[in-house]
Amino acid sequence: MYAIVEISGKQYKVQEGDIVFVDRLEELEEGKSVTFDKVLFVSDGQKVSIGEDTVKGAKVKATVIGHGKSKKVLVFKYKAKKNERKMKGHRQPYTKLQIEKITVTASRAKKAETEEAEKTVKATKKAEKVEKA
Repeated sequence: MYAIVEISGKQYKVQEGDIVFVDRLEELEEGKSVTFDKVLFVSDGQKVSIGEDTVKGAKVKATVIGHGKSKKVLVFKYKAKKNERKMKGHRQPYTKLQIEKITVTASRAKKAETEEAEKTVKATKKAEKVEKA
């Protein structure tokens, strides 16, 4: 089972047990669990759920493993023949998350089953009307 989740404005494809590096989430401490409910897509291999905006009732639970900074990215600017050189570095802060669980509420599945049942009932009623006429 995997899902596509929106975390701090970016989309991540996650599975249970995955470790994901996301932009730093300041409000979370190490060891705390967090639930993301902006789930855009859920698939369990056979059944696929796609939300109009988000999948209703779908949640992804994750635990914060830690915070850190990524490797330094060097930016070097220069102007030829002018002896003008600038070197800057940047380290992007991140939060390391471990995905614990992906859940889709049963009410969503029950709703889909009832809709299918209603469609079959309507189809049989139409067929009976056609036979009578």
